[in-house]
Amino acid sequence: MSDIILEMKHITKEFSGVKALDDVNLTVQRGEIHALCGENGAGKSTLMNILSGVYPYGEYSGDILYDEKECRFHDIRESEKKGIVIIHQELALSPYLSIAENVFLGNEITRGRNVINWGSTQQRASEILNKVGLSEENINIPVNKLSIGKQQLVEIAKALAKKVELLILDEPTASLNDEDSKKLLNIIMDLKNRGITCILISHKLNELSQVADSITVIRDGRTIETLKKGKDELNEDRIIKGMVGRELTNRYPPRESNVGETAFEVKDWTVHHPDDSERVIISNVSFHVNKGEVVGFAGLMGAGRTELAMSIFGKSYGSKITGEIYKDGKQLDLRSVQDAIDNGIAYASEDRKDYGLVLINDIRWNMSLSSLIGRFSKYNVINKNEEIIAAEEYRKKLNIKANSIQQIVGSLSGGNQQKVVLSKWILSEPDVLILDEPTRGIDVGAKYEIYEIINELAKEGKAVIVISSEMPELLGVCDRIYVLNQGEIAGELERSEFSQEDIMKMIISHTRKEKEAI
Repeated sequence: MSDIILEMKHITKEFSGVKALDDVNLTVQRGEIHALCGENGAGKSTLMNILSGVYPYGEYSGDILYDEKECRFHDIRESEKKGIVIIHQELALSPYLSIAENVFLGNEITRGRNVINWGSTQQRASEILNKVGLSEENINIPVNKLSIGKQQLVEIAKALAKKVELLILDEPTASLNDEDSKKLLNIIMDLKNRGITCILISHKLNELSQVADSITVIRDGRTIETLKKGKDELNEDRIIKGMVGRELTNRYPPRESNVGETAFEVKDWTVHHPDDSERVIISNVSFHVNKGEVVGFAGLMGAGRTELAMSIFGKSYGSKITGEIYKDGKQLDLRSVQDAIDNGIAYASEDRKDYGLVLINDIRWNMSLSSLIGRFSKYNVINKNEEIIAAEEYRKKLNIKANSIQQIVGSLSGGNQQKVVLSKWILSEPDVLILDEPTRGIDVGAKYEIYEIINELAKEGKAVIVISSEMPELLGVCDRIYVLNQGEIAGELERSEFSQEDIMKMIISHTRKEKEAI
């Protein structure tokens, strides 16, 4: 048996006449963790979609050799029969089915005339879940009751149920906190020890340098190089150089602090759960943001950061909401999202696919969506010329990689989709902009561009709030940081006091006080 499990030779793929992949070559050794990295739009996911049959044979040119045999997959089922399973960044679980049902979704254990054998299903599901560290979970509860981290493990369990030999993971830790990411990476290492080959796509370069045996860099649809552990440097700076074609000495652009008077203030803000009005999610939170200031919100997963932001943004989350909101000293009564927009407040959601964009529409349509009333219409008639001019201006200004503003947003890479979301809210000309996980799932080059946009907004005197699970990001872009824990403000840090250690100390200290109070 050859040491090489997979070879992809001279793979070329076009979309609407534009080459997404141009003569790409990839060789994967049996039993290794092979990482794919590159900027958004480099072609990583496209290459893996070709391998797994999402893009069938005939829609690309080149050859796929798996176990030394040429493969021409026409759909996912054909690749899965060979033991190739892909887990996409957007999880493919059915939220209202049980964990056990999801593990064997599309791969059901049956008896007789396609009658599901529930006894065997539950027994096998328990055995497989034990392998991915979910032995304590009730296999009969709906999968939507699990955290995102545990849902990722259910996806891996699904792959194991299909007798996977080559597992492809596309951005598996993009939506996870550090603790859940570490658990998932340990599972991947354990799969390697069991002889399963993994291809890992990730923008978290520190993770790649920890677990990968080989790293293939793709840039602008072409293979640049493959780095191997023990032979080449696998540190972040070396990987970035391959990705962007140059040294990136500073991850965060310099910015001049030009903080003015208070622009936005929230006082004594309390929010209850939308489905359980007795359960408090946000408790007595107060904070302020000045003009020209970037204020961060740090906290662990479940601290309530997103719930706080959404409840402020026209009460789009929660029930029994109490407290006061002031903008430029004037109290506001924001009863809807439109009220928030009309009062110069914008919120870019962490979930760009569900809450940020309409994926089946084009760039122009999405960019103008929040500004149709007022800016792009008169007497309820849309001025399409102004729409086109503004959309084209921001496509260039934010360096959105697309054929034109008529390109469907769903066909863009994650980083470019994120830039469309930012364009949409910047076009609404807000005075207060709340950015929830603005760089989630995007590459280091696109992150830098978004940081520059944040700096530019602050320079214009906007009040900017950044919510991020990446502490280095908050330390790099913010003037002040509030630490949120269990729905309460655990502390506040000025820039001169910034450190990851102090943020964690505040969280731990606050958690301890809460336990002592019980």
